[in-house]
Formats: sequence, C-alpha cells, structure tokens
Amino acid sequence: MLSVTPIPAFGDNYIWLMRQDTSPDVCIVDPGDAAPVIQILERDKLNLASVLITHHHHDHVGGLAELIERYSPHVIGPHNPQIAGIDERVGEGDTCRVMGRLFDVMEVPGHTLDHIAFFTAGIPPLLFCGDTLFSAGCGRLFEGTPEQMHHALQALARLPDDTLVFAAHEYTQANLTFASAADPNNPDVAVALKEAQRARELDRPTLPSNLGREKRINPFLRCADPDVRATASRHGNTDTDQATFATLRAWKDTF
Repeated sequence: MLSVTPIPAFGDNYIWLMRQDTSPDVCIVDPGDAAPVIQILERDKLNLASVLITHHHHDHVGGLAELIERYSPHVIGPHNPQIAGIDERVGEGDTCRVMGRLFDVMEVPGHTLDHIAFFTAGIPPLLFCGDTLFSAGCGRLFEGTPEQMHHALQALARLPDDTLVFAAHEYTQANLTFASAADPNNPDVAVALKEAQRARELDRPTLPSNLGREKRINPFLRCADPDVRATASRHGNTDTDQATFATLRAWKDTF
C-alpha cells in the first residue's frame, strides 16, 4: 500500500515522502532542504530511490544536490536547465512510474513558467501540485500570467473529486481567512476555517485536502459562482471567470 507523509521544512513547507509498506525505497517530492529528509531516511533506514520536482524555486530544490550526492536517486522534473541534477525531464502528456504507480505529468504554469504537477489515478488518486493549488488558495504569480494560472487551475479541477491534494505549503488557515472575505456566505468555508484553526492549534497539518472539498471552499476554483463574483467586483473586473480570477489574485496579494 502506498502511503504519503509530510516532512516539515522551513517555516511552512511540506516535503512529501511516498513509500510502499513492503519496501524501504521511497520517493521525495520537492526537497527544499536536505537535512530533514536525511534525518527521516536514516532514522527509518529508508532508501531514497526517486525524487519529483515541480518547479525551480529554492524552497523546492535547495536540498536536491546534497541528496543526489548522498543517495543517487532518479530525479524527475520539468524542462528547465536551471534545475541541475534532473535525470528525466518531463512535460505535458508525459508519464513516469514512481513507487509502482504511473503518474501523468501536467504543465501548470502561472506561479512559475516551468511548473508541473504529478497526478496518479488509483484508490485514492493523488496530486502533487507544488505551489499551483493550495488548500483554499493558489500560488502567487511570480512568472506567469493570470490567464495561465486560471487555465492551470481549471485543468486540475477536472481531476476526480476524490483526488488527494498534496500542496507544498501550510497556508490553509490564512487562505481560508481570505476565502471568508471573498465568499462570505459560504458555510463550507466557515466550517473549514474552524477545522484548520483547530488542526494548527494541535500542530497538525491541514493537508492533504481533496478536490471535491476545494471546489466548495477555494475561491480561486469558484470564479463562476455569483456570490464570489459579486464580492470580487468591488475590487476589480469580473466580466469573465478569468477576469474574476485575476481580480481575486490581485486582491489576495494585498489582503
């Protein structure tokens, strides 16, 4: 059975660890820091067989060189020569096999231009989406356009509702606070915010989420909702879903 566990890093990153219960081989997703990964591997006598990279930001690749030198894993990541150490460069429509599961690669530019996500069908389906989709939020637009990010999020939203969403940051509580302002009449947001607050009080992760839940609480996936659009209209153009997304993203940047 495939399990996924978070390795906390920095202030709010999660490095995800995948393993099968019948093997010491593991896969790590977005190792921004090598130290906590090495600690887990050595403590549990695990073998780092593979690494998935979603994009080039340092808090996602900063530990890669040290892990390669120490364990020589097979590294899969985007077509970006800026990221050193990738063995298998992948893009939209490609597949890769990791931990016995076949993953589809999706190009999801917006946060960065090289951003990709990894999706595997199964029971349940799994999505490693880096900084594109967060619980109740989405990534800032450092390199891409609102149009690109909106398109990327719509592609992710077409995945099955039971898909578990393994985002790379613990931003849920702050995102839900914004969602409460952007979608103030949504009872699901109010419930989710209380749940997130309780989880963080207990020092528990709020992730993974799932896509069905995100479609109910994430304003960036609800740009067609009349209430979200009406609220966003006080902050900018909401003539289309894409324009509503751009307005929400700009509002969130200064919220």
